[in-house]
Amino acid sequence: MDQKPRIVFMGTPAFAVASLQALIEAKMNVVGVVTAPDKPGGRGMQLQQSAVKQYALLAGLPLLQPEKLKAPEFMDALAAWQPDLQVVVAFRMLPEKIWSFPHMGTLNVHGSLLPQYRGAAPINWALMNGEKQTGVTTFKLQHAIDTGDILLQDTIDISEQMTAGELHDKMMQVGAKLLIKTIDGLVAGTLNAIPQSTNNNDKHAPKIFTKDCEINWELEVVKIHNHIRGLAPFPGAITKVEGKIVKLFHTSVLKDMPSEALGSFITDRKTFAKFACKDGYLLIHDIQWEGKKRMPITDFLRGYRKNA
Repeated sequence: MDQKPRIVFMGTPAFAVASLQALIEAKMNVVGVVTAPDKPGGRGMQLQQSAVKQYALLAGLPLLQPEKLKAPEFMDALAAWQPDLQVVVAFRMLPEKIWSFPHMGTLNVHGSLLPQYRGAAPINWALMNGEKQTGVTTFKLQHAIDTGDILLQDTIDISEQMTAGELHDKMMQVGAKLLIKTIDGLVAGTLNAIPQSTNNNDKHAPKIFTKDCEINWELEVVKIHNHIRGLAPFPGAITKVEGKIVKLFHTSVLKDMPSEALGSFITDRKTFAKFACKDGYLLIHDIQWEGKKRMPITDFLRGYRKNA
């Protein structure tokens, strides 16, 4: 291809903005952006623009916000842009007539080393499962979710204290760079797409629900710690203390053997709080008590009064 491909970008949250910005900074030919419709939110439930829309408006990019991706008027508007290639980052599931439309296909940037962690929440589940390494994959969309042929991958090491928020921020930068490398390779004809394998040992990354956030105090302390950091800062791991719903975000492991009952909340009411687990204690560094804001544990303890 002598000319730069005409690219349509599809994405919604902040994670996708890094990739769109990378396309612009690399002087790719982005001819249009597709993002979610504005939705009510915040105080007063006023209409909120997606992070991708905000960036697209600042960059002066043509924008579509379809309610229904199968609507004929959306397909007509998309066709008018005459895309050679579509890029999807953190967007909705596309109908086949959309992802198969450009002659170069549709690329997706996914936050895992496929075929591991297919699904909506790969960052969370990798941490919750205690993985030491994850990464980013670029691949071509096909009918089944996250199963298309792999183009490129890049790995990311996971530290023992890394949270989902920290991994998210690192991954969106790694993913943006990998996207540019992928498009350059496609244009140059130097990439060989590799079909994904599938077996029973594949780990999955389904959407996170409230039940997934509940802490199971029967588990080993390291597994509980991983569960908490995999849900931090959002939606947050939850438990109950003295009948109150409590969210935990930042913890560490103490390997002393507890004598208290599993899940007991232990504190000197001044400097520390911890929970008893089957093989150690979970030390709490910050907390969100029901009806209160998230705060460092020392700040919380200054106003803490144990229920009688």
